[in-house]
Formats: sequence, structure tokens, C-alpha cells
Amino acid sequence: MNHKYYMPKLILGFVGQMASGKGTAVSYLKEKYGASTYRFSGMLTDVLNRLYLPNDREHLQKLSQSLRETFGEETLAKVMAEDVKNDTNNVIAIDGIRRPGDVAHLKNVPGFILVHISADIEKRFERLSKRGEKTDDLSKTFEQFKQEHNNEAEIKIEEVAKDAIGYINNNGGISELYKQLDKLVDKFT
Repeated sequence: MNHKYYMPKLILGFVGQMASGKGTAVSYLKEKYGASTYRFSGMLTDVLNRLYLPNDREHLQKLSQSLRETFGEETLAKVMAEDVKNDTNNVIAIDGIRRPGDVAHLKNVPGFILVHISADIEKRFERLSKRGEKTDDLSKTFEQFKQEHNNEAEIKIEEVAKDAIGYINNNGGISELYKQLDKLVDKFT
């Protein structure tokens, strides 16, 4: 293999509060760098869809908690680590790291970088209200949004973010986010 063209695998795992820009960051990396993309909630959504249950935050959280209680705290992390290890793409982006257990196995995969992406709560609520990603997003009030920050999954995010190597402040516009992502890729490749 000609080393001039060899690029080691870069696995960027994004941790951040609801609507901080994780999904937008992952989409950009897919579009610009051809990144393979993964979401922790993706495997949960697959199960909810198969069971014909709503794809809302309540069901996602209940299913996640149930799987972790039944099969072990790191069950989803093991699946994710195996998925990215087996992926032959040079750039991989993971959306939705939420718990310390989520990174327990990923941090042992060569090329893994934990990235904390953040934005102010008002900015995040505005984004959430516009996107309607989950079935209950469009009807959510700001008070409900603030209350969800007390959920177990949201509280763990700040704990996980303390171990991040990369950091993105996503209070600016989309072009500013893209510039920060390009810098991040340049820094770690």
C-alpha cells in the first residue's frame, strides 16, 4: 500500500445535549468525507419499529434502560464498537453517545475520538422545535424541554463530555459548524 494515500481510520463519536447539532455534524461528515454513520438510537429505533411502537423519547429511553438492565450496562456499546471495528471506511461518525458505558468499548477502538458538541438551551430548543425528529418534538414546550434535562440519559451526557478530546461550540450558524468540523478532521488525520 502506498502510504502517501493511506489515511488511518478516524472515528468521531459525538456527545451533546438534545438538539446540540450531533446529527447535523454527522450528516456533514457523511456528505463531505464519505463517512459511515451510526446512531446509538438507531438500534433502538429498529426494535421499536419492529414492535410497532412509537419512536419517541419516552419509548427510546425505556427500551434502552430495559436492554441495559437485562443484558448489561454496556450492551449497546458492545454492538456499536463491533459495528465500527468491522466498518472498513476511513471516516466514521457516531451520533448519540449519552452514557459512560457508551464509550467503554469505543475508547479501545483505534482511531476513536470523543467530541463534545454544545449549544445554549434556547438555541437547542429552537432547533428541536423546527426539526420534529421525534414524534413528540413539534408539540413540546420550552418548559417541557427544560424538564427533560433531568432525565437520566440527559444527566449522564455532561459526565461523558468531560472525557472529550474534541470540542465544538455550535451556537453559531451552519457554516461555522462546518468550519469547526473540518478543523477537527484535519487535526486528527
